[in-house]
Amino acid sequence: MEKNKIVLNFLAFAKKIENGAQQNELFAQIAALGFQAVEIRREYFKDITKEIPLIKKEAERLQLELFYSVPDEVYINGEVNPKLKRYIDEANSMGVKQIKWNIGDFTGELHLKEMKALVDKGVAITIENDQTQTSGTIAAIKKYMTAVKATDLGIGYVYDLGNWRFVGQDEVKAAEELAEYVHYIHVKDVRYENDQPQATGLDHGVIDWRKVLGILPANLPIAIEYPTTTDEEILEAKLLLEEEVK
Repeated sequence: MEKNKIVLNFLAFAKKIENGAQQNELFAQIAALGFQAVEIRREYFKDITKEIPLIKKEAERLQLELFYSVPDEVYINGEVNPKLKRYIDEANSMGVKQIKWNIGDFTGELHLKEMKALVDKGVAITIENDQTQTSGTIAAIKKYMTAVKATDLGIGYVYDLGNWRFVGQDEVKAAEELAEYVHYIHVKDVRYENDQPQATGLDHGVIDWRKVLGILPANLPIAIEYPTTTDEEILEAKLLLEEEVK
């Protein structure tokens, strides 16, 4: 992986998707903004069967590396989610390099045979700290990643900077305790409205994101992941990150 490859997560284009745009239609804009990698979101597909080949074709044309965010869980009632194979097949069809899920209801049993079969399909698998108490706390991530590390599964961890505020935990402490597992980083800042956390642009909230990046491993992909309304907002974050990790 190139030094701190900066990725644009499609959450940045939430409004455009809401207004009818397809993800593949925005790849040219993403490339024009200077990105070499993009994280597509499964919930943003309007007709996934039709859009998958369009995404693959456009990504190849523009030489964009693809990450895939799927808002589903690895475990349901302690068992491996039967939908995971479908998601991996989708990823392979698009030429995706890395897929991301949430842990879900992990009871301590990895179900190694089933998970190894998924890992062997050639897409790097990661899990993320989400905004739930079930799989978004330091304890939940540590429990799962400790179990993974004791095996040869090779599943990675996506450290989401802003999500800690949504579960009432400290992002610096999380970085210190989980740094060894991190393969990929999502960045957003957080501001508060009526004591409720809201995602916002870097340097527009209360998080000391520079301190956190100083704790986490270097040479990892970092994704900008929060809603924006203009290209200028995206470029502001991109330039801040480039300055910090140069």
